[in-house]
Amino acid sequence: MSAVSAHGLVKRYGEILAVDGIDFEVPAGVCFGFLGPNGAGKTTTMKMIYGLAEVDAGELSVLGLDVRRKRREVKARIGVVPQEQNLDRELTVRENLYVQALYHGLPADGRIDELLDFTLLAGRADGKPAELSGGMKRRLLIARALVNRPELVVLDEPTTGLDPQARLAVWGLLDRLRSEGVTLLVTTHYMEEAERICDRLVIMDEGRIVTEGAPRDLLERFGEPNLEGVFLRITGHGLRE
Repeated sequence: MSAVSAHGLVKRYGEILAVDGIDFEVPAGVCFGFLGPNGAGKTTTMKMIYGLAEVDAGELSVLGLDVRRKRREVKARIGVVPQEQNLDRELTVRENLYVQALYHGLPADGRIDELLDFTLLAGRADGKPAELSGGMKRRLLIARALVNRPELVVLDEPTTGLDPQARLAVWGLLDRLRSEGVTLLVTTHYMEEAERICDRLVIMDEGRIVTEGAPRDLLERFGEPNLEGVFLRITGHGLRE
């Protein structure tokens, strides 16, 4: 069973066609990337997967569940790391995780300590988000997404704005999750990030998927040294335009 399956997926915002009838399959247990410039439809696709945006047309199943009919069940089995840092600034690091456990109706038990250790935040457990660096905040968002032991984690631009050292720390966490069998969905506009962490990816532009495959296979297929070159070859413009 695929972790995510989409056929003819469409999302509109008024006159804007944000996602234009895309098809993709995400195998369980892989890191699957959505690469493309801002406005390509990556974030909108993620929002439909985790239930924040309605599906306007097409079919979308997550962990074998129809997201239109089983939204609550889907949310109980996935974790979400949003692009924006929406931590509760009035709560401590530990309390942010505790509230997330309450949201899922779960006992905190030792799970919070386990996650603080996993994300290297145990020494900051009693501090507040304002006292954390950007990389630490991102690791806290990942820890929060893991409270319910999700089978699938969606990460929207997980390393945007981070320095190289913090980015490497986040990549390390993602590698560990993948090694434990967790399926990862990642959106990014960083070519090196997609090549480094993704087993497979789709490249989007103007709401459509323009190509897909394993990063190395795409480079060989199009004879380009990097994914920026692949994108330029297909669309006629760069990923950052």
